[in-house]
Amino acid sequence: MAVADALSSAEALPGWAADDGAEARRAWDRMPGADPGIDFARLRPEPLGAVHVTGYYEPELPGSPVRTDAFPVPIHTVPPMGIGASRAEIERGDLLAGHEIAWLRDPVDRFFLQVQGSGRIAMPDGTVLRVTYGGRNGHPYRSLGRLLVERGELEDGTVTAEAVQGWLRADPARGGRLMHENPSYVMFRALHGTRASDGPPGTMGVPLTPGRSVAVDPALVPLGTPVWLEVDGPDPIRRLCVAQDTGSAIKGARVDLFIGTGAVAGRIAGAMNRGGRLTPLLPR
Repeated sequence: MAVADALSSAEALPGWAADDGAEARRAWDRMPGADPGIDFARLRPEPLGAVHVTGYYEPELPGSPVRTDAFPVPIHTVPPMGIGASRAEIERGDLLAGHEIAWLRDPVDRFFLQVQGSGRIAMPDGTVLRVTYGGRNGHPYRSLGRLLVERGELEDGTVTAEAVQGWLRADPARGGRLMHENPSYVMFRALHGTRASDGPPGTMGVPLTPGRSVAVDPALVPLGTPVWLEVDGPDPIRRLCVAQDTGSAIKGARVDLFIGTGAVAGRIAGAMNRGGRLTPLLPR
């Protein structure tokens, strides 16, 4: 098949016929104003080339609505005037006092909740509070995994979320110093009335669909664009997705695939660090 023919329509993409697009259709239909009759197979592929593919998820964490000995670490809402201080300055000076939403068991839980951007917090009385991204302090994001590899603390290719969490918790003082090297600080807003069966809302405000919603750099791929994602590896992925989210670390040729909610999704997401290709599908 000639290259021109291969790119003439989405249905010519390798693996297209084997993909069940029902979940991608569900992700698409959740967007306000989405064309319910769209024929994805007739869209025009515009390959972007090689991308770095990671995964993210919605954590489920134990917590409390008030500070206790078991839950001493707060997460915050955005103050009315915003905040431009770094993570270290915010934490050392308790600069967001009075803006707490909930309390978690340690700084590592808070850090990884901030990295994921949303989560579900299980309270002692059995209720669950869902929180989502509310804003950030404007400082750049620095990857702790990359810092640990550069310093010889972890080997490249073995960096997972669990490995980084283990390193941080092994020596809390040392872990705290490393977390302060990422000056970015994310704040949240509480969501009430959402269904547990729905995913967290992405940047577009619609619930994310596991395995079908991706976070992208909107300067490269406009939000709301259907995309064909290929992920290399021993268990390769070829599937139709929709660009419905963004992230402070998602810049340029980087794609973050939403895996789902809970610990199993977290293990899969934390281990996903692969090469791949992304092909936006555009109307003719």
